[in-house]
Amino acid sequence: MSQKDPLVSVLIPCYNVEAFVEKAVHSILNQTYQNIEVWIIDDASTDHTLEKINAIKDDRIKVVSFKENT
Repeated sequence: MSQKDPLVSVLIPCYNVEAFVEKAVHSILNQTYQNIEVWIIDDASTDHTLEKINAIKDDRIKVVSFKENT
């Protein structure tokens, strides 16, 4: 990857998707193109969605978590 490769931002809005979120995030992180950032926008999930996301250790992941479902 050269310095000129543009940064690609991937947005994942989520709400109560603990059964699917890990697979979705890993699918994105495992792409051949590596100059990416993954923004996960959690809309106040009441299940274990945030715990599953926070268990994935990768500096490319950014999390925004709302306190109230909007």
